[in-house]
Amino acid sequence: MKEPYTARLVLFAQNAQSIKKEFPWQNALVSRLAALLYTTEDKVADEGAIRASYELIKENTGLFSSFRGSSAISISALLSLSADREGQLRNTLSVYDMLKDIKFYGSDYLVVAAYQIAANQAPDQYLRTVERAKRFYDSMKAKHRFLTGQDDYIFAAMLGLSDIDIESGVERMEQLYATLKPEFRSGNSVQALTQVLVLGNQAKEAADRVLALRDAFLAQNIRMDKQFTLSSLGVLSLLPLSREDIVNDVSGTFEFLRTQKGFGKWSITEQELLLLSAALAAIKAVDEVQNGILNTVLSTSITNIIIAQQTAITAAAAASAAAAASSS
Repeated sequence: MKEPYTARLVLFAQNAQSIKKEFPWQNALVSRLAALLYTTEDKVADEGAIRASYELIKENTGLFSSFRGSSAISISALLSLSADREGQLRNTLSVYDMLKDIKFYGSDYLVVAAYQIAANQAPDQYLRTVERAKRFYDSMKAKHRFLTGQDDYIFAAMLGLSDIDIESGVERMEQLYATLKPEFRSGNSVQALTQVLVLGNQAKEAADRVLALRDAFLAQNIRMDKQFTLSSLGVLSLLPLSREDIVNDVSGTFEFLRTQKGFGKWSITEQELLLLSAALAAIKAVDEVQNGILNTVLSTSITNIIIAQQTAITAAAAASAAAAASSS
């Protein structure tokens, strides 16, 4: 791996350790996502700014607010990177209320969905975007009643932010689902995969590219086709790079991170490390927009998809851990 990328991986590992130390009671996945957000911007984690943003959230929300749930540190990290954290939080709370008014249910997923809209849309377009998100969600729910749930809120918001036609976008997802479901076990993960592919404006060969990339990873004994990593496979398939380059970047990132403190076999599962490795490799490709490899629209989409996907999986894992703890 090239020296600048190696330095970024070291930065990521260091950021994860420093944030974990600042918030030791939080699930480690949450700290790693916050570290990823800082590393994406090549910044050393500012624990003080994250803490200040966390306190700002507490000052502006109730004790049982979803803003204080498993997404709190992720949102705090995002706010700490904002030029106007108070204004950004105010806008996010406003969008959150709009989403609840239109019958989305309060949750960690909805908090992140609200942030995505508030951060990526002009205030006078909030309501239109919220309404588009609800129409996407309801259309997905109509197609897959038992698969579509709160974990789809973030991608519904992303679809609402896009200029994708609702009817044709949902139909495209349905076509991809019909093609890809026989290849993978988890229906929920396949639905997330189709959302990623539609957000990336993939052409007709999207499913073929995903399957070819899956096989290329399997040839190297890397399982990117499991529940947590399947949507990552979609993100990677959006990159206009060869399958060999993609596999090498992800596997090289994985092997390097395994050598870093806090990323050994006893500290992080193989699937989570693959998830993070895929995200870092995709961000590396996004940076190459400066060399003309990616267009600006696609690079922005991939960055936002990674944030949405990582947060959704982190929220799900945190919820599962909380449920396991309460039953023990």
